[in-house]
Amino acid sequence: MNATQPLPNNRKSLVVQMIPVMLCFFAMGFVDLVGTASNYVQKDLGLTDAEANLFPSLVFFWFLIFSVPTGMLMNKIGRKKTVLLSLVVTMLSLILPVFDDSYTIMLLAFSFLGIGNAIMQTSLNPLVTNLINSDKLAATLTFGQFVKAIASFLAPILAVWGATTYLPTFGLGWRVLFLIYAVVSFMSIAMLAATPIQEESADKASSILNCLKLLGKPFILLCFLGIMCHVGIDVGTNTTAPKILMERLSLPLEQAGFATSVYFIFRTAGCFTGAFILRKVSARLFFALSALLMLAAMILLLFSHSLLPIYIGVALVGFGNSNVFSIIFSQALVAVPEAKNEVSGLMIMGLFGGTVFPLAMGYAADAFSQIGAVAVMAVGVAYLLFYTTKIKQI
Repeated sequence: MNATQPLPNNRKSLVVQMIPVMLCFFAMGFVDLVGTASNYVQKDLGLTDAEANLFPSLVFFWFLIFSVPTGMLMNKIGRKKTVLLSLVVTMLSLILPVFDDSYTIMLLAFSFLGIGNAIMQTSLNPLVTNLINSDKLAATLTFGQFVKAIASFLAPILAVWGATTYLPTFGLGWRVLFLIYAVVSFMSIAMLAATPIQEESADKASSILNCLKLLGKPFILLCFLGIMCHVGIDVGTNTTAPKILMERLSLPLEQAGFATSVYFIFRTAGCFTGAFILRKVSARLFFALSALLMLAAMILLLFSHSLLPIYIGVALVGFGNSNVFSIIFSQALVAVPEAKNEVSGLMIMGLFGGTVFPLAMGYAADAFSQIGAVAVMAVGVAYLLFYTTKIKQI
């Protein structure tokens, strides 16, 4: 792999160098618009819950397909070019709904969104290691997740603004969200392309067979399933929370959609505070507290029929689920230090849980109303409580 020329110290500071990278983390958060968008598409096209939940399921299906091949691609073209490719695919996914909102076009758009995000999730974090010393890497990646979460909770706000504003939105209504994020994607491409980044020589690429063999290790299998549950709960909550309010309180989607913002606001707060809490508290204790918060949330979402308890439940899921991925991911890496590339690819493949859970929740909701969808998420929370007992002290 040919290294890109490093930034001259007298021309660019590290802060300036990190701005386009952090904008890429913001673009990584675009994947979370799928929950908000699927609710609006369901309303516009008169879809069932099962049909609407196909959208988030389709987005996360591509993590199963593209995670390991992306690792191989990085070894051929470099991390920066791989991130740029992911941004191009992401921008394409956001442009399509601007011109048409048919069911077929939306399926295609969400497919490209999933493909772009799968490539980005696999390549962006390694790119940061080319800019930041190892002693500051964890803090930088945590801040990147914080930036990513900002894009996540802005999505439902922008959709509501587009649906209700009297200002011109080019006739797009709530779909102006896609146009705004497409512009940001273009800015990310332009800024990152103009930023030289020196990359070290590539390691040997992981193979699909090497990744799958790791599932034979009991603890790695537990981690993989934990990642699936984490992502399933994450996607499930931001998709289902507005539907709970519409079903139980008869709120219009424009008002009910604020529940998704509540979720992402508290997930953002959890990402920001988690790094500080984990310096003082063991991973096992913090994970247990996080899982218990989500258990309390499931009880509230199952049985509450008033606004405040439902909001509290959504907030508890957001805060409790915010650091689950990072803890499980680090546990898996430490468990098999000699195969970090393979472990990383396998854990990213675990994001496929964002496909499995919404599909199951959609069918459960059609059969038993939204209480069925929440029950599916509760199964995931129960697994995370079980996983707590397996966390190793590191």
